[in-house]
Amino acid sequence: MLDKSAFRHAMSHLPTAVTIVTSSGSCGAAACTVSSVCSVTDDPPTLLVCINRASNNNSVIRNNGSLCVSILSGEQSNIAMQCANHQVSVEERLALFDADVLVTGSPAVVDSVCCLDCRVDNIVESGTHSVFFCQVLSSKAFVGKDALVYYCRNYHRVS
Repeated sequence: MLDKSAFRHAMSHLPTAVTIVTSSGSCGAAACTVSSVCSVTDDPPTLLVCINRASNNNSVIRNNGSLCVSILSGEQSNIAMQCANHQVSVEERLALFDADVLVTGSPAVVDSVCCLDCRVDNIVESGTHSVFFCQVLSSKAFVGKDALVYYCRNYHRVS
């Protein structure tokens, strides 16, 4: 089996969209940087979102039962870096950006490329992470934005 370090090195060569995943509800607030997000199907519209089980964000999202995925724009790398920093509180993370609220009440990052507001439908545990299967209830796109991707352990702007 491939060791963890070699696997991480190999995966660093996969360009991925940079997202902020948020949640807000009776079980608290969450905000974290996530690169493991992808579409599953369009019928019904479903995403999968992978979040480390050791993260406080995981339990908040699990208990709230909803989340919003904001796909960051090219000029939002600072938001990504701060929301990935475990020493920055959730309150400080949420103060980094203006937010819209779509359907679930979870904050959507204004001026991102696109926001997808979701209800958590299923959770599968795999190794260190939970895979959240989320039905997309609403979306909002901000036209004319460059995207932010993570590739070879650096942020890059893509037009």
